[in-house]
Amino acid sequence: MNEHQTSPSGAAVGTLPAAVLWDFDGTLIDTEPIWIRNEFTLTEELGGRWTDELAKANIGNSLIMTGRSIRLTAGREDLTDAQVTDMLVARVLADLRVADLEWRPGVQDLLAELRTEGIPCALVSASFRDMLHVVLARMGENPFVAVVGGDDVTHGKPHPEPYLTAAARLGVRAEDCLVVEDSITGADSGNAAGCLVAVVPNVVTPPDAERRVRLDTLANVRVADLRRLMATEQTR
Repeated sequence: MNEHQTSPSGAAVGTLPAAVLWDFDGTLIDTEPIWIRNEFTLTEELGGRWTDELAKANIGNSLIMTGRSIRLTAGREDLTDAQVTDMLVARVLADLRVADLEWRPGVQDLLAELRTEGIPCALVSASFRDMLHVVLARMGENPFVAVVGGDDVTHGKPHPEPYLTAAARLGVRAEDCLVVEDSITGADSGNAAGCLVAVVPNVVTPPDAERRVRLDTLANVRVADLRRLMATEQTR
């Protein structure tokens, strides 16, 4: 579905989505600057030079892939991908415990309405579960019925496993779910799982594709709008 809208409008049609599956970094909360800052400093300390292009290319990737990219960029054959990943995760985790966390526009209102409407939500992220739970603990009331972290799956995004796992945990068909994403790998993962993907660009803008709609923002987006998107897709 190649459709660009600032925010969808129209009456609610149908009962879908059966669930909404949310990416975390850059979609729910704007954590991308934290990741990028630590990628730059860690690569420099390891003797390499990180770039904006590398940072953008790694948005949405599994953490082990980002760790590998940092290791190769720094030329550190004495370290493993896992060791570098652990270094990066430790730095970001420390920041997440104390940083001011900025919600992306419209997210909190939409999550609250989804809960009122009885539509379950899952958090599906490349970040590890420990990191996700640190942030969830700071959010207060947890709006997610299921949480799928990067260390819960064998294959990370863009593989369909993360979103298939979330749908299975919620007991719904992936084809009946709406995925909310900001990254190329994440959008590809959601589509590969058979979901309709609502792309809300942040640092990068995923390209148009089948079963994909781009929204400039979630500000003022309501559950009725999500139902309309799903109903429109069902008629195609």
